[in-house]
Amino acid sequence: MIEENTPLTPLEGGIIGNELLDRLPPHLRQYIKPQNYEHYTPINQAVWRFVMRKNVDYLSKVAHESYIDGLKLTGISIDNIPSMYGMNRILKEIGWAAVAVDGFIPPNAFMEFQAFKVLVIASDIRQLENIEYTPAPDIIHEGAGHAPIIASPDYAEYLRRFGEIGAKAISSAHDMEMYEAVRELSMLKEKILSPNPSAAIKQAHQAKVDAVEQLVEDLQHKEVIASEISLIRNLHWWTVEYGMVGTVEDPKIYGAGLLSSIGESEWCMKEEVKKIPYTINAAYQDFDITKPQPQLYVTPDFAYLQEVLEEFANTMAVRKGGWRGLNKLIESKQLGTVEISTGLQISGVFTRMIRNEDNEVVYFETQGQTALAYRETEVIGHGVSRHQNGFRSPLGKLRGINLSIENMGPRDLSAYDFYDGKPIEFEFDSGIKVKGMNVTGIRNLKGELMLIQFTDCTMTYKDEVLFTPEDGDFDMAVGKEIISAFAGAADYLSFNLVEHELSTLGDVVDTSEEDKILNGFYSEVRKIREQAANNLSLKKGGNIQLLEKERSQVKFTFNILKDEFPNDWLLPLEMYELIGTSEILEHLRILQDKRPEVKHLIESGLGLLKE
Repeated sequence: MIEENTPLTPLEGGIIGNELLDRLPPHLRQYIKPQNYEHYTPINQAVWRFVMRKNVDYLSKVAHESYIDGLKLTGISIDNIPSMYGMNRILKEIGWAAVAVDGFIPPNAFMEFQAFKVLVIASDIRQLENIEYTPAPDIIHEGAGHAPIIASPDYAEYLRRFGEIGAKAISSAHDMEMYEAVRELSMLKEKILSPNPSAAIKQAHQAKVDAVEQLVEDLQHKEVIASEISLIRNLHWWTVEYGMVGTVEDPKIYGAGLLSSIGESEWCMKEEVKKIPYTINAAYQDFDITKPQPQLYVTPDFAYLQEVLEEFANTMAVRKGGWRGLNKLIESKQLGTVEISTGLQISGVFTRMIRNEDNEVVYFETQGQTALAYRETEVIGHGVSRHQNGFRSPLGKLRGINLSIENMGPRDLSAYDFYDGKPIEFEFDSGIKVKGMNVTGIRNLKGELMLIQFTDCTMTYKDEVLFTPEDGDFDMAVGKEIISAFAGAADYLSFNLVEHELSTLGDVVDTSEEDKILNGFYSEVRKIREQAANNLSLKKGGNIQLLEKERSQVKFTFNILKDEFPNDWLLPLEMYELIGTSEILEHLRILQDKRPEVKHLIESGLGLLKE
């Protein structure tokens, strides 16, 4: 078995003093990256501030009441990118934690973090040119969208429960292809090229982006049967990401995708966006991540979200089991678990099953490393070291015996010649025959046999030999039927699941001299604003009034900026906020004509200042 890790250090997570994080298993810890707060540039801070000021101003009117309270409760500032340390110190008070993670992580891992009551926050931040939207998860989406709304206890419990159920959802091979493609695309689009890249480097990079974009599009249009993870991902999208609460006539925003997007939080309130009462049908409504959503779902309250989630969970293999559940695992080609009626859990990559005429599973196989568990704890002596080459077993009742092996007491076992250390031969109703030396058995807490060990064993089905003495000892799972099937291992410590390589997204790269100079200007203006904000004598009616020396400094910097960086729009907007000169306003108006793609951003920033 894999040993539990030691507690996270400040270096690993940028976190101190939240015991929830010490409970995280190794396969989740592998996605955690240091936040490296010092890597955020003054431009990054300005991007955060612009988005937050714009959103909070508007969201105070249209978001669920928990949002604004949650910003304060979770330690999220409008003016500064949040630190994991600061967030964890406050989240601890409401029973949650947060970690910085490596951008896109697998859906099941994302859900499992939630089940541990840990918010995963991509520490990277979108570039200025992607200020309205980025395909990659970033701290604006995660920190400003997901974190504040958990101030609502009902919603926080929904999020935890969603993670618990979602972590068990079975994915398909197509899902994993799509995940890898979207992850690669998001990293490519947010990748910062080295300073002054050549035309050939730019061209090669764009060719990669185009190729992966085409792959994502092809995968999106591929007709496949919806997997459990794709259906529950739809529920996640229409609630956690794009959910609304209240009535269809007067909905309020609570979804993180809406809360963190400048444009979509306004767009979603328009009449053109259809508002639909939330039901389980949302699981079957696909979405396009690249476009504004034409419809949104409205839940009457957060408690109702739990009702729909439980309704959906009742359709999942984790609760239904049977041949359909096992078949989902076989088709997924991923590590999964089945639990049989005695409570024995078999974890591995399932490859085959045999069904009888009543569609009952009478035999199954795994390939490669397999582990057995009971109540999510590995059965001693039955980890991957014993079952390196897979596991196979018949299921069901014995022929001519109206009693399952699991229900046999000592007398019954004696009556049917089940003696330890004695040879035995028996046949299942399915026609599977087992012949070998009965060594010993393992019982569950109810006293039922759940595993029998044989040596010198042969197992056959019709004309096929399923197991021979040359295969070694035969461990036969005892159970009438499969009662549950789910993604992942029963005991996550049975397998070495640490295989993720951290990406370089968000890592420090060499910046050009131009970028260094521009960041220097942003830093200068930021310091002036912060110093004035801290000086109560410079505040008047809630606004900052600069001394003449600082005003002159801002004017001087502006004159350099407009000549050396004539296309930059965000810093002039911050300067106008501080000194409000007609020269800066005229420059912003010129930029609106010159750069129509940012015209609405400048206008909304100016509108914010007027308010």
